[in-house]
Amino acid sequence: MIARGEFPLLQTARLQLRQLRSEDDAGALFDCFSRDDVTAYYDLESFTSRQQAVELIESWNERFANGEGIRFAITLHSSTDRVIGTCGFHNWAKEHFKAEVGYELHPDYWRQGVMTEALDAVVRYGFAEMGLNRIDAFIDPANESSRRLLAKCGFREEGTMRDYFFEKNSFVDAVLFGLLKRDLALQGGD
Repeated sequence: MIARGEFPLLQTARLQLRQLRSEDDAGALFDCFSRDDVTAYYDLESFTSRQQAVELIESWNERFANGEGIRFAITLHSSTDRVIGTCGFHNWAKEHFKAEVGYELHPDYWRQGVMTEALDAVVRYGFAEMGLNRIDAFIDPANESSRRLLAKCGFREEGTMRDYFFEKNSFVDAVLFGLLKRDLALQGGD
C-alpha cells in the first residue's frame, strides 16, 4: 500500500514517473493544459494562466497526502526532467479495491508509445502497491486515441453510459473500460 509521505519513483525504459512539483513543473503543465487539442476530451477548460497549473498540481499532491489517489509526472530519461504529461489514479475506492485512471500527454509526444509505457507502469504499480483489483477508465466515445491506448494496455470496453458526466456546460456520454488484476496476469503480467 502507499506509505504516506513517500512518493514513489517509477522507471521504465524511456521514462521516469515522479511527483509533480508546483513551482518547477507548473510551466510545463500549463503548456500542456493550455492546448485545446489536449483538453478536447478532458473535464477541464483549456488553461489561461500558469496559476491554474500550480493549483492542479497542489490538488493532486494533496490527494496523495490524504491517501485519496496518486498522479505521476511523466518525464523522459534523456530530457532535462521536463514534464511531458501526467498519469495516475483518482476516485480511489479502497473498500472496493478499485480506482479510476487518468492521463494526458503533450502533443509533441503523441503516437510515440510514451503513454502506453507510462500507463503500463502506473497500472502495474496500482495492482502491486495500492492493492487494486480493478482499474476503470472513462473516455469520450469520440476519443479514438484513448480507445486504442486502453485496448493496447489490456483494458476491456464494458459499455457506454449515456449523459454520464456534465462537462463544459453539457451532458456527455462516457465509455467505460476496465482492467482486472487477473486480466493482467493472464496477459503475462504480474
